[in-house]
Amino acid sequence: MKEEPPSTVAEPGRLGMQDRIRSRIKEIYQNFSYKPKNKKELAGSIRDSSERGVLEKGTLDMIEGALRVSTDQVRDIMIPRPQMVFIDSEELPSDFLPRVIKSTHSRFPVINVDSDEIEGILLAKDLLPYLSSENFDDFKLASVMRPAVLIPESKKLNLLLDELRTNRNHMAIVLDEYGGITGLVTVEDVLEEIVGEIEDEHDNDVDVFIKEIAEDEYLVSALIPIDEFNTAFQSKLSDKDFDTLGGIVMHHFARFPKPNDAINIDGLRFVINSIERRRIKKIKVTKLK
Repeated sequence: MKEEPPSTVAEPGRLGMQDRIRSRIKEIYQNFSYKPKNKKELAGSIRDSSERGVLEKGTLDMIEGALRVSTDQVRDIMIPRPQMVFIDSEELPSDFLPRVIKSTHSRFPVINVDSDEIEGILLAKDLLPYLSSENFDDFKLASVMRPAVLIPESKKLNLLLDELRTNRNHMAIVLDEYGGITGLVTVEDVLEEIVGEIEDEHDNDVDVFIKEIAEDEYLVSALIPIDEFNTAFQSKLSDKDFDTLGGIVMHHFARFPKPNDAINIDGLRFVINSIERRRIKKIKVTKLK
């Protein structure tokens, strides 16, 4: 008996499935085979892939973050000078050690207060051999300092990340066009632009909206609800159009602010302390007298 050739007709129900699979493969191929002409087109193509379900939201955020570090500059993410913890090159260990312990940082810029120049970086771990009383008398700050990496505010983040990784450095000191110290930036700061905030065992509880850092001076989360802020500071900021402090502060700037930008509102001075992923993160609030 002559065998019949295999049927080329799909079984009922399988045709629709095969078409969907074929369409899905074609969609993925089109998204990743397309060659954008510039970064704007590339970003648009990536977002379109996410909307179609080709990329997960977390993957999209990381890719967009990676694109940002190729255009953003150090000044956009640096820790401003007022928030830096310095060590005076003439200080004795008994003077700076309490400050080192309180800060919980691992690296400290060493500065010559007379010339306002960076002389090096002190690693907290380099203090360990001298912590016993008999050894601290032999401590010489100059003998344990590491060279400091100095960079301009305008340096692109991707170039900075490559430089720090190549030279196995963790921190860089940021200088303005006149050579003055304006802040610092770490590898972690750059990576957080890509993967989001990286919390460690020393990070503060995210639920703490207000932290006093000096007399009449506070570090405040931009996400604090306006009514809670008004209660804490006895202010009268309007919550009619905005829910958070960050929203109302940005409204008064009438533009997207940069770190260290300042504005006075309702008897309070607001200074932008930190920005993450194009969002205000922390604001320094001072009561005006």
